[in-house]
Amino acid sequence: MNKSFDILIIGGGHAGSEAAWISSQFDLRVGLVSGPGASLASTPCNPAIGGVGKGQVVREIDALGGLMGIVADKAGIQYRTLNESKGFAVQSTRVQVDKELYTKYAEELLNTRDNLEIVRAMVKAVVRTDGKFIVTTEDGIVLEASKVIITTGTFLGGKLHTGEEQTAGGRVECKESVGLNDLFSEIKTLPNRFKTGTPPRIDRKTINYSVMDPQESDSGTRNFHTLNESFDRNSKQVACYLTRTNSETLSIIRANKERSPIFNGQIKGVGPRYCPSIEDKAFRYTDKDVHHVFVEPEGLDLETIYPNGVSTSLPKDVQESFIQTISGMENAKILVHGYAVEYDVVDTSQLSRVMEYKEIPGLFFAGQVCGTSGYEEAAGQGIIAGINASLAFLGKESLILDRNDSYIGVMIEDLVSNKRDEPYRLFTARSENRLYVREDNTIQRMNKYRKHLRLSKKLDFFQESILDEIEILEKLIDSTMYYSNIDNKEYFLSKEYGTLESNISLKELLRRPNLNPVKVLEAESLRMGASFHSDVIRTVAVAAKYEGYIDRAVIESEKINRMSKKKIDWSVLADSKNISFECKLRIKTIRPETFGQLQRIEGIRPATLAYVAGNLV
Repeated sequence: MNKSFDILIIGGGHAGSEAAWISSQFDLRVGLVSGPGASLASTPCNPAIGGVGKGQVVREIDALGGLMGIVADKAGIQYRTLNESKGFAVQSTRVQVDKELYTKYAEELLNTRDNLEIVRAMVKAVVRTDGKFIVTTEDGIVLEASKVIITTGTFLGGKLHTGEEQTAGGRVECKESVGLNDLFSEIKTLPNRFKTGTPPRIDRKTINYSVMDPQESDSGTRNFHTLNESFDRNSKQVACYLTRTNSETLSIIRANKERSPIFNGQIKGVGPRYCPSIEDKAFRYTDKDVHHVFVEPEGLDLETIYPNGVSTSLPKDVQESFIQTISGMENAKILVHGYAVEYDVVDTSQLSRVMEYKEIPGLFFAGQVCGTSGYEEAAGQGIIAGINASLAFLGKESLILDRNDSYIGVMIEDLVSNKRDEPYRLFTARSENRLYVREDNTIQRMNKYRKHLRLSKKLDFFQESILDEIEILEKLIDSTMYYSNIDNKEYFLSKEYGTLESNISLKELLRRPNLNPVKVLEAESLRMGASFHSDVIRTVAVAAKYEGYIDRAVIESEKINRMSKKKIDWSVLADSKNISFECKLRIKTIRPETFGQLQRIEGIRPATLAYVAGNLV
């Protein structure tokens, strides 16, 4: 059975699903190959979407026309705003989802695309010949495509570890794929494989929730998808719970160090430093025995509970022992034991900023195979790979997101500028411009990128209407004045706005440190008889609050950006007699396209940057 496609995606996780969804919007023939036993866009680890830095990525994906925000809202069973006590710039949305509903809705949406075909098969090899890619599967299917996107997650050469037990697979109960070099012999992989892990799943009926701290769903947290009503929920909302480890928990783990695959040499892969297993915590923080454990349901009708914070690959008997020391889990029954998985990772320094392999035009990579951790990071890469594969097929200009106005841009430039030595995780701190790159102004930041796609969908008209409203409201707050008369003074005191000693504008009122600018602007606009979309209120209010800080940051950022955006010819640098041999080797490996990318290469000397800045840009 032979099939021909314009775009073919190998792997149906979050990266692959986003690539397929966006590619199909260009009216191309799109194929999505996924293993027979693997659900599309599944959440095999924690079934939650968003988080610090990650919530911004989900909204960016949504503004570009992606899938993740739509599905998260359909399957969301608990909403929370993280960092709510801190400034608006670092606040992020996190949604606990029903894992069964999430993949169900994702598959339903993907199946609505008439030009998208889902092929259930295990891929055996990818070969490039005569400008086309020939993909063969284990059951003899031959697929031909002009562009191929590899989004295989943890499946390439995947190996699962639970204590001494080792099983081939990309995740529990799923068959592994061939190794990356077997799949495509010309690909450069990192010398070290990467590792990730997951905690045991607990029978919900065996947990005593009464001794835990409940965390209810927040009705005031906005939905992800901009075309949804901001606060309407599609699924029943439930609570999560907080408990903690103790000295007995950590004593059991420390006593079994020699049985841990992480420490006895069984696992060779490098794990995520920012998402450590409970074994890592036990030996990294030897003076700390109390660690948070977030007890999170995996679904409304599922019996399994996800104890977030105790990821482990210890033997089954050790897992059972330490889990039952945690408050509220004294009688806990493990339904699925925790495990770690090792897998192959592509050398992302060989990718361009459009996620295309430099040496093999038409071959793109995205997701965990690129050494990232997290569904959101994978989805962000997937939509960019899908967009650029489609634009390349159509002969149109590529789309490159700038790190100064998007977290996806930050992530991709970080990935392609260096060889990864550990799984990459996105944080707000990775963005130099994080006061501006916020959740509330996503449409303002991303609309120019969406316009680049030249798609006339409902989303495009909605974004234009939002931008029009923002412009109107910005003019309103600039022109609205409160004069220091008796009526206004009394009004300010009645609203607890503070005193009114002199005439001020509405914008100045929004900047008062003791006031919530969103609530004030909502109240004052309604008082004037003006009704605006809730997202418009939030965007304008927060921008007004931060305007002074943002303006200063923009001035500093522009100084850097003017130089950072300048194009460079890496081949000229590599032949220069004025650059050290070591720096030239790094330049040849990464092949930076801009001065900014050159700056971010680890090991590039200040003297090299000074020479390039003074002579070659």
